[in-house]
Amino acid sequence: MIDADGNNVGVVSTIKALAMAEEADLDLVVISPNQAPPVAKILNYGKYRYELEKKAKEAKKKQHTVDIKEVKVRYKIDTHDYEVRLKSIRKFISQGNKVKLVVMLRGREMQHSGLAIDLANRFITDLANDPLVVEKKPMVEGRNVTAWFAPQSN
Repeated sequence: MIDADGNNVGVVSTIKALAMAEEADLDLVVISPNQAPPVAKILNYGKYRYELEKKAKEAKKKQHTVDIKEVKVRYKIDTHDYEVRLKSIRKFISQGNKVKLVVMLRGREMQHSGLAIDLANRFITDLANDPLVVEKKPMVEGRNVTAWFAPQSN
């Protein structure tokens, strides 16, 4: 058992521990019940709960959710537009998000799906030096060619 000052009292019977808590006008809280003799502490339970909630809220605030960002292009993309899309993929990856690259094909452009795959592969080669992983290689899905990128895990 641990008393109100944080000193280790040792193994104490439950009745004696409750009496000590009553004497200090505080609560007896079991901190880790799964140990051989369970560890209990004399403290203010309301304050203890408040601190736990505060820590949980702080941990939740620092947590990052991974979003899936989508970058759409056409296979006849101009050089400046290509560089802008490349820059946005780098930005999304640096923020820790996954990126789905979609090369859209319309109408007769489906005949040129090879050019769309080449464009997606060009993105992969230009992003080769960046800290990312190609989760899914470029492949035709319906009228689009898609590729997936994810940030590199440390």
